[in-house]
Amino acid sequence: MTDTDPHNSEQRAIAAYNRMMERVKAALDEAGHTTVPSLRQGVQKAVKVAEQLGELSRDEAEKIAAYLQRDLHDAGEYLAVTGSDLRTWFRFDVELIEDRLLDLFSSVADRTSLEWMELKRQAQFGLIYNSGEITGPGTLQCTECGKEIHFHATGHIPPCPSCHGTHFVRPDKTTDHN
Repeated sequence: MTDTDPHNSEQRAIAAYNRMMERVKAALDEAGHTTVPSLRQGVQKAVKVAEQLGELSRDEAEKIAAYLQRDLHDAGEYLAVTGSDLRTWFRFDVELIEDRLLDLFSSVADRTSLEWMELKRQAQFGLIYNSGEITGPGTLQCTECGKEIHFHATGHIPPCPSCHGTHFVRPDKTTDHN
């Protein structure tokens, strides 16, 4: 994925995130509903495929996988804790999201909520999102000024447009702002 054009490199990383999401969904679907497949196993399988196909280096694939797993963990936790749907997690009208991406993200997030308790023990509570990373659809809030940034598609996290802060969290998961 190494590229001298930063825009092209960003677009390739975003495309890699989306392909990895598709591969995770396929791995979970392949395992069927009789067992609860591990999200981590699905993500690691997607990492291997990306590396084997020469789409990404091992380091790049692991980095994208970490972003994907973070987003899915956060959405799965929200679904498990609140019992709400993703509409409230996204904190914007889901009609703004491409249907294919919404179906893909929703499907994997629903399955992720089943293993949320296991992942919660292994993940840090209050996940921090940093500018320069990739995130899936949803809303992030600047830890410095509280400004919300809405992602209607997979994208790079920019510095805060208000204060140029570089650290973000998902807004309070227990409050429905719609």
